[in-house]
Amino acid sequence: MDFFSSMRVSASGLDAQTKRMNTISSNIANAETTRTEDGGPYKRKDAVFGAVTDRESFGEILENKLDEQVQGVLVEDIAEDVRPPRMVFNPSHPDADPNGYVAMPNVNPVEEMANMISAQRSYEANITAMNSAKSMAAKALEIGR
Repeated sequence: MDFFSSMRVSASGLDAQTKRMNTISSNIANAETTRTEDGGPYKRKDAVFGAVTDRESFGEILENKLDEQVQGVLVEDIAEDVRPPRMVFNPSHPDADPNGYVAMPNVNPVEEMANMISAQRSYEANITAMNSAKSMAAKALEIGR
């Protein structure tokens, strides 16, 4: 894999993890939202990742057989979680049903924080990979001196 391919793959990982962190932040921010535009409580969202071949041009495809298996990552979709809302007994809440239960979002703050830490560590790993590639390229240039 050449220098630019490694940078593009790491950059795609940075972009995907940024979108994942934004989605998680939205989940945490709406953990108590009982009314949305669609009606009903907020529904937790997840970033769905997919692999994408790291090729920028037709020339790269023809000339680089070694990089045939190199893939980056992209966010294909932001999917809603299918789990049902939590039903909480609170008869004084304005959104309570006739039995006194309120449909709360299916967001678990502990789970979201664990996902946030995972996304942060993946982001940091991509930065480390970029810095390593940059350092190797700089050392290769020093050899020619």
